[in-house]
Amino acid sequence: MIGLLNTLARVSAGLAGVLLTSITLLTVASVVGRDVFAKGINGDFELVGVITGAAVALFMPWCQAKRGHIIVDFFTAKASESANAWMDRAGAVLMAIFMGVLTWRTTLGGLNAWGSKSGSMMLGFPEWITYSFIVPPLALATLIALAQAAVGFAKFDAAGGAQA
Repeated sequence: MIGLLNTLARVSAGLAGVLLTSITLLTVASVVGRDVFAKGINGDFELVGVITGAAVALFMPWCQAKRGHIIVDFFTAKASESANAWMDRAGAVLMAIFMGVLTWRTTLGGLNAWGSKSGSMMLGFPEWITYSFIVPPLALATLIALAQAAVGFAKFDAAGGAQA
């Protein structure tokens, strides 16, 4: 199970990288088009915003799997190993709750965007599409945090969760 979660987190991060590459290509094409042809890509800033939102969400599972969220160990450096393990698990529970709430509320936002057929201002790009890219990785980050809370970080890391 942990190996599957780690694999899904890697795939999610890979998709985020593809999206960020597409943002770069889109921006370059638009800037070059404006400079050379006096015509950029219409609505490029809308597309960059939409793609960036999806990319950020797609990085969340990998960040959770790699324990990449902020940890202030200055205060816990002298705590015992068992105390640190307990605090790590408690933090994973809190992260699971946080990511779960984000998943729930983003799902509701996507359903609302679908129902209202809302779109971006210039292009009319359907907003629900962005939500459809954001909800699954948030749910995956929730599952990873739950797994880390359940088995502890040491076992999760040993199963490939924190290995590069």
